[in-house]
This record gives sequence, structure tokens and C-alpha cells, in this order.
Amino acid sequence: MATLPITKRGADKLKAELHQLKAFERPAVINAIAEARAQGDLSENAEYEAAKDKQGFVEGRIQEIEGKLSAAQIIDPADLHADGRVVFGATVSLEDEDTGDKVTYQIVGEDEADIKLGLVNINSPIARALIGKEEGDVAEVQAPGGLRRWEVISVSYR
Repeated sequence: MATLPITKRGADKLKAELHQLKAFERPAVINAIAEARAQGDLSENAEYEAAKDKQGFVEGRIQEIEGKLSAAQIIDPADLHADGRVVFGATVSLEDEDTGDKVTYQIVGEDEADIKLGLVNINSPIARALIGKEEGDVAEVQAPGGLRRWEVISVSYR
């Protein structure tokens, strides 16, 4: 499995979810299965089926998170020294050349991406267009509405 870039914040979030699943969700599901088994006939026991389904989900999510963390390359943006270039973990302020709209994005891993919070996936078209750019450069991004040109106003590593 190839390494997956993830910020320190994203890795901490995944570790917290893993702890929640192992320490609380898994034991709760085990108890629910035991209680459903105590009711007798399992062939028509909806509680038992629901608990088994939930157990499958919890165990699957635990395996997924453990796999991601084992393949993760954790990057702390504060430790980056990219000489003003846009790299994974960088926070970039942009200005749309056509409209003058200003936005700020941080380039993060797939699991962390949330455009409402200004976190864009490293594999997104805008992130791919920005990688390697510096302050003053213009990135052309093929958006659903057509070609957009964004000027890099500033690049920071926080």
C-alpha cells in the first residue's frame, strides 16, 4: 500500500475515532449481541440482526482506520520549509482573477477534506493546480463552470 499524506491534525482525529470505536462502540455492540442472544431464538430476533450489522460496521471501520494510519505519512505543516511554494499542508490565500473573490484553503489528505472549512483534498483539481506555485503565480483550474484563474496571494505553513 502506498503512503497516504495526512496532516498531524487529521491523524489525531483518526486516532481519536479509533479510540472511541475500540473503547466504547465495540464493547457496547458486544453487550447488545449478548443481550439479544439471551432472548432465545436468533432466527427471528431483529435486535440480534441489528447488533450483528452494527458489529460488522464497527469492525470494518476499525480495520479501515488502522490501515490508513499504518500507511499514513504524517506531515505537520508547522515543520514545513518549502521556501514559499505550495505543498501538502500549506495554507494558500487566492484571488479569482475574474471576480476578485478571495478564498483561503489548506491542502490536506482525503479524509480531512471539508470545503466548508477551507480544507481541500490533495487530489482535487484546485490542489493539483496549486502544488509548486509561489506567491504571485497564477493557477488555472478547470472547474465545472469553465476555466478559472486564481492568483496566489500568500502561502503559509501553520
